Amino acid sequence: MAGHSKWANIRHRKAAQDAKRGKIFTKIIREIVVAAKGGPNPEDNPALRQVIDKALGANMKRDTIDKAIARGAGTGDSDAFEACTYEGYGVGGVAVLVECLTDNRKRTVAEVRHAFSKRGGNLGTDGSVAYLFTRIGQIIFSSDVDEEALMDAALEAGADDVLAHEDSFEVVTAFEQYLSVKEALTAAGFEPEFGELAMKASVEVDLDEAGAEKIEGLIDMLEDLDDVQAVHTNAKFPS
Repeated sequence: MAGHSKWANIRHRKAAQDAKRGKIFTKIIREIVVAAKGGPNPEDNPALRQVIDKALGANMKRDTIDKAIARGAGTGDSDAFEACTYEGYGVGGVAVLVECLTDNRKRTVAEVRHAFSKRGGNLGTDGSVAYLFTRIGQIIFSSDVDEEALMDAALEAGADDVLAHEDSFEVVTAFEQYLSVKEALTAAGFEPEFGELAMKASVEVDLDEAGAEKIEGLIDMLEDLDDVQAVHTNAKFPS
């Protein structure tokens, strides 16, 4: 097995998110509402299908999901959210990409800028770090699975690559192929530990324990903001 502990990093992030589960649910519901404006049928609306998968992965009840879809498919003006992305740097030159859904851009940018400045970073201009990231699908499997069988099934399903880490296997897919590959692998008997759409950095920045603690503090502060849906960095945390 080669590579660092990908699953350990994900577990750490999930533990932090689980501690804020109520807020996470609120953010996912907002995503469902926005996605459902493109149509309430997930079979005809890939964006909705993806966020439903995310909601189910967070153990959200189906009834809650259905209510959010119905709300989004309506015509009320109260859900006039728009997507926006902010870019900046944390300590050590770590690139940070912040994805938001907001009904008030001025409020959101002020809160995001405050988080960066309070945690020793700074908000950058549009395009300052976005070029470093590519949106992909990541599906994590236990190191107990048969590597060769997983690789055969993943590539047949349309995955781009299968990476071996210290304690897991990571199936990498194109953004558009994430759900179809995940469903094909599940149907083939490979039950994932975790799956998500993520932003993969072309260049990573190695962090020591002190740097990792500061970046984690920035990520936590940003994720705690109501309008922030996701935070991506090119930080490589120590195992």
